[in-house]
Amino acid sequence: MSLREKLYRIVFFSDTRAGRNFDLALLYCVLISFIVVVLESIPDTSQDLKRIYYFIEWTFTLLFTVEYILRIILNPKPFKYIFSVWGFIDLLAILPTYLGLFIGGSHSMQAIRIVRLMRAFRILRLTKFSREAELLLDALQRSLYKIAVFMVFMFVVVIFLGTVMYVLESENPGFSSIPQSIYWAIVTVTTVGFGDVVPITVAGKLLASLTMLIGYVIIAVPTGITAVEYGKSIYEKKKLKVCTHCAEENKTDANFCSNCGNQLSRTA
Repeated sequence: MSLREKLYRIVFFSDTRAGRNFDLALLYCVLISFIVVVLESIPDTSQDLKRIYYFIEWTFTLLFTVEYILRIILNPKPFKYIFSVWGFIDLLAILPTYLGLFIGGSHSMQAIRIVRLMRAFRILRLTKFSREAELLLDALQRSLYKIAVFMVFMFVVVIFLGTVMYVLESENPGFSSIPQSIYWAIVTVTTVGFGDVVPITVAGKLLASLTMLIGYVIIAVPTGITAVEYGKSIYEKKKLKVCTHCAEENKTDANFCSNCGNQLSRTA
């Protein structure tokens, strides 16, 4: 095995002691960096401490930048990594600090690098949870069109309810306009219920009661759509063949891994 292959194994996998230590070190760096960002946001922080935090932040940013570049160089398919979920997360870990040089206020965005702690699923060998996350993401993507249609339908419903409430509560200053009434309809249908705008007429209260019941009925629709697609994703996932060499998932009829060329012999 060449040096490049060894480095690739260490950087991208955690099935060796070196790879596990590498990823754990990165996780500690992410956690410490996040703590520094949180502490730096405290208003009464002294200037001396802020300078220390600034130095620490740039140190971690440079480390993450080197790691990001290393992942691109070592990966046999660099663009696949760059446009993957993990590649995007790695980019988020370094982008806010550099943006802070040009855009004021972006420094606080550094806290988003905490999402890199999701790599703990790999490092701690909790592959079941990371696969479940992939299944959920796949289900959400497949549900997108149906949910979009549902949202359009709900948009029509709240416009109708808001307009009717505007007519019924014409003397109520809380329903001074149709947009204000639509706002009330959205708050009520979603069962949020801020209570800043309430009907005072009998007809308005009856419509409000009906709107609340509609909210309870339809609030579960997106969940049901996603649950169905999630079940389909699980069924299709079980039919995939997993490479024993690189853990790449392949189609059912594949005989060789599309990533490394290893012969496939089992299913997920």
